This record gives sequence, C-alpha cells and structure tokens, in this order.
Amino acid sequence: MIIERSMNDDWLSNTYVVADEPGGHAVMIDAGGPVGPLLDFLRRGQLTLTHVLLTHHHHDHIAELDAVLAAHTGTPVLIHELEREHVPQATGNLQPGQAIDSGALHIEPLHTPGHTAGMISLLIDGTDVFTGDTLFRGSVGGVRAPGHTTYADLKSSIMDTLLKLPPDTGIHPGHTDPT
Repeated sequence: MIIERSMNDDWLSNTYVVADEPGGHAVMIDAGGPVGPLLDFLRRGQLTLTHVLLTHHHHDHIAELDAVLAAHTGTPVLIHELEREHVPQATGNLQPGQAIDSGALHIEPLHTPGHTAGMISLLIDGTDVFTGDTLFRGSVGGVRAPGHTTYADLKSSIMDTLLKLPPDTGIHPGHTDPT
C-alpha cells in the first residue's frame, strides 16, 4: 500500500491518496487540499483514481473537491448518506458493512459518529484506518461542529470501534500527523 498525504496550512486538515501499487489503482480520502500535489502524484505514478471517499461534509475536508473532479471527471464521490445533502458532488453512499475495492485495496467503511452524524472512518486492508475528525494523534474530535451528535457517540466510536482494531493499526487522522 502506498499512502501520500497533503496537509492544508490553514486548517491543518489532511487529504490522502492511497494506492495499491505503482501504476495501479488509488482512492483519494477527503479533498480539503491542497490537492495539486496529490493530482501530480497520481499523474506521475500513472495511478487510476477510482473513488473520492469523504469522511464527512465539513468545508476543511471538501474545499478542493471540484478541482479533483475537474482533473478526474466522472470519478465517483462517496460519503455517508447522512452527510450527502451537504455535498452536491456526491454520487453515492459509503455504507458500513459494504466494502469497496479499488484494485487490490479493500476498504471497509466504519460508522464513527460524534463529530458528525455520518462520520466515516475507512479501514484499508485491515492495516490502516483513516479516521477523519474522530480520532487524532494525542486527541479526539469535538462535538460542537455543524452536524455533530453527542460525546457518548464519539466515545463509543473510539472505544467500541476504533480501539477494537489491532494495536498495530496505522491511524491517519483528518488533521495533523499520523500515529
């Protein structure tokens, strides 16, 4: 698995490209930008972008979605159904229990509400999880942003879903550094 990250200097939000192999298939996780370096990475690596997967609808995670779609017209954009009304570019739903395959990548959407009602974390190949704004390095997401649910939901998402993953699972948060 190949993971490339770009971090927005204003929001410290991450956008990721995850690919199965050089010259293979890739997904983009979130699109808060800057996406230019990631679009170059896709081109240089001769990678086929199969999906844009959105963890949630907040602006700092979708700000440059139109730029991605301009470069990769027709790429499916998936988000949890509870978030979809906020992202008109979305073409389908991320549903827990319905895995997505991109080349050799196997992606399992995990519903991790709290920060938003439809927050999704993405477990890829059982080894790395992309947690959006649910879990960060040394911190957790908040429950005061638009579309939030409750602290109890956030706690359950972390304790009952994310921390049940194997201890060596790589955590790639929606902001700042992986852990």
